[in-house]
Amino acid sequence: QVQLVESGGGLVQAGGSLRLSCVASGSIFSMNSMGWYRQAPGKQRELVATFTGGGSTTYAESVKGRFTLSTDNIKRTVYLQMNSLQPEDTAVYTCNANLQGIAYWGQGTQVTVSS
Repeated sequence: QVQLVESGGGLVQAGGSLRLSCVASGSIFSMNSMGWYRQAPGKQRELVATFTGGGSTTYAESVKGRFTLSTDNIKRTVYLQMNSLQPEDTAVYTCNANLQGIAYWGQGTQVTVSS
């Protein structure tokens, strides 16, 4: 079973930065995709950023130029660097990975941006 554990959330003022981490563990041989979703109160969960099996990176339009995905394959960790944070970025951020058609999710980490 694949397990995903997120960390790095917190409270930050508008214009500040945070870096989220997602560590994958378990019997992992390959990943089709891996990335981050978020859900704000009263809103649908949305894709923030993801690596795909085709080797491309996809970002939500609202975070392009501000958020950056990166990986450390040795540590089996994916990072989300979030810069120029705004109040509308406030949400629970959840790590996601897909392996052979099965989706895995972390527990989520809260990001709160104050004005």
